[in-house]
Amino acid sequence: MFSKDNLFAISLFPYLAFLWFITRSGRMPRLALIGFYVLLLFVLVTIPAGIYAKQAYHEVLANVDWLHGGAEFFLTLCNILVVLGFRQALMKEENKE
Repeated sequence: MFSKDNLFAISLFPYLAFLWFITRSGRMPRLALIGFYVLLLFVLVTIPAGIYAKQAYHEVLANVDWLHGGAEFFLTLCNILVVLGFRQALMKEENKE
């Protein structure tokens, strides 16, 4: 069967397809689109941080606070950008009316 690492790697393909489609559609608010790309950056930062935590501290990433917090910063940034992007789009629509 699939391990959690294999499932994680496989899950990147649907997300990359999602990014491709929303970018190509041109209908996603720009700031929100950047936020969704930052989520990909979060994944790319988390992988080496997890490997480093395992090799340097013999712990999982969640148990090495400074590494975990640094990686989670990108997830927080992603969420903020997505929310602000959609808020900006909603405010723009309200001003049209």
